[in-house]
Amino acid sequence: MSTPATPTNPARTKGGELRAKVARLLADRPADTLTIGDMARQLGHSHGAVRNAALTLVRRGEADQGRSGQPEFRANAKTAAAAKTAVISPPGTHAPRAQAAAARTTITAAAPTRQTGPIRRAGGQLYHPRELADLPDVEALERLRDADVPVLLYGPPGTGKTSLVEAAFPDLVTVAGDGDTTVGDLIGEYTQADDGAYVFRYGPLVTAMTEGRALLIDDATLISPMVLAALYPAMDGRRQIQVKAHKGETIKAAKGFYLVAGHNPGVHGAVLTEALSSRFSVQIQIGTDYDLATALKIDDRVVRVARNLARQVDLGELGWAPQLRELLSYQRTEAVLGTKAALANLVGIAPAEDRDAVADAIIKTVGVTKVAPLALGKQLPASAARRPPGSAVSARRGRSR
Repeated sequence: MSTPATPTNPARTKGGELRAKVARLLADRPADTLTIGDMARQLGHSHGAVRNAALTLVRRGEADQGRSGQPEFRANAKTAAAAKTAVISPPGTHAPRAQAAAARTTITAAAPTRQTGPIRRAGGQLYHPRELADLPDVEALERLRDADVPVLLYGPPGTGKTSLVEAAFPDLVTVAGDGDTTVGDLIGEYTQADDGAYVFRYGPLVTAMTEGRALLIDDATLISPMVLAALYPAMDGRRQIQVKAHKGETIKAAKGFYLVAGHNPGVHGAVLTEALSSRFSVQIQIGTDYDLATALKIDDRVVRVARNLARQVDLGELGWAPQLRELLSYQRTEAVLGTKAALANLVGIAPAEDRDAVADAIIKTVGVTKVAPLALGKQLPASAARRPPGSAVSARRGRSR
């Protein structure tokens, strides 16, 4: 491969290189379980990039992910090998789409025609299907993929857009969009290898096209319209793109390639242009299923608070309401710190302008006299600080003898 005279952003780490870095970090600490934040701080990369790299390792079987709380990762028997080389699949090298399709066929053959029970996603979390056009939502998305009908999912953050796509498409490639996403982040660009040479690394769009996989552009409307235009030739009848940065190479989409996008209308900076909207034949609104929240045994009073706030949002009286993600977070916080702290945290995670309304709704529905954002209080006496677990119980028992 010839070395270009002017490489693009040579210092940036891309795709497989970051994946190798994440694998190396996990392999060096085999006894530890690391969060996205832990790894992002140590590697000096964004949370979104590290998350994508870590989830790719999990999908490839080269790392393990915890199944509760915030996403946590640890090394397995294959992680050390994944850390040795930065592997980016060049066009046409292999087709995991076929394997994923076979896996879906096996599952379908062993289960009822309609998948209504929980589906385990690649990271281990369960997804509970919902109704869409008289079908389970995962089945509806699979049918749309088979017909090559692009889908845009829109709704507030935390309502399950990404979870639905992950449940429907086990072979998914994900791009976390933001205002800094470039064409190179989608298609690929030259990066500097350890030996100093510049090598072209294909991006997730090329990987999904050549391997016939589903591609989710999450938070697509945060990406510059000029960058998103790079996707359009892959979505229309041409189903191909030209990689101008790499000798003008033409990449054609393999059978199975499918594009889904996520849009959060209420997020600052999110703009759904006519050019983008017109390319998604089906647009599906995603909201929180509060009945599911109740079925997951989240405090009924807090679910009622969320329902009431959601109605105010629909009427334009409020800008925020807890979605399923926040309700699950409430449930976990309550289990660890208690109801008082969990309610305070629910107020604290609301946007500043909506906190008073959220606090009032909690006071009226839950019956507490006061609730404020979770915050540190006064300093504890030295005797109470860092008291070993169970010491207070032991002391009381000692006095009772």
